Amino acid sequence: MNDPDPFEPFERLSSRPIYGSPWCRLRLDRIRLPDGATQDYHIFDVPAAVVVVPALPDGSIVMLWQYRYPHGETHFEVPAGRIDVGETPAEGAARELLEETGYRPGKLERMAGFYPINGISPHYAHIFRALHCERVREPSHEPSERMSVHTLGEREVRERLLRGDFADGFTSLALFHHFAREDAPRKKAPRG
Repeated sequence: MNDPDPFEPFERLSSRPIYGSPWCRLRLDRIRLPDGATQDYHIFDVPAAVVVVPALPDGSIVMLWQYRYPHGETHFEVPAGRIDVGETPAEGAARELLEETGYRPGKLERMAGFYPINGISPHYAHIFRALHCERVREPSHEPSERMSVHTLGEREVRERLLRGDFADGFTSLALFHHFAREDAPRKKAPRG
């Protein structure tokens, strides 16, 4: 498959920070458009993230019942979080899974990645699935995290996903990738 040629990037004339913290940064860039006009562009910088679909040997999915302060709702999510400085995406995925659920993967498989808010941010999320997970300890949640760990059967998760029950975009997209991989025809090894 061939994609069309990419567009020429906008010329950045200037960039200045507006706000910064260990969690996020906001900056104001001044760019030149193809017609020569200039425009302000606000950029929201957030460190790269991982999202993990933890599957047990029977196909059940380990999920978090999690409260989210920004919108005040509690809903089901799969584990996700930021990649620490010096960590690879796979290391971050295994760490987040262990911290949030107490499970360790038997096998960690990279699936895809995406820009969750690419109109305003270069923030990128790496999707993994953790297969044959085993509970090895209690979760270690931060004081600002309000969550509990639950196991939902594969059929229930599929039904909830197709019904639109998972309001978290990271969760929905990761589960769609996971089930697409599960449902893909398996290639047979050549005989003889």
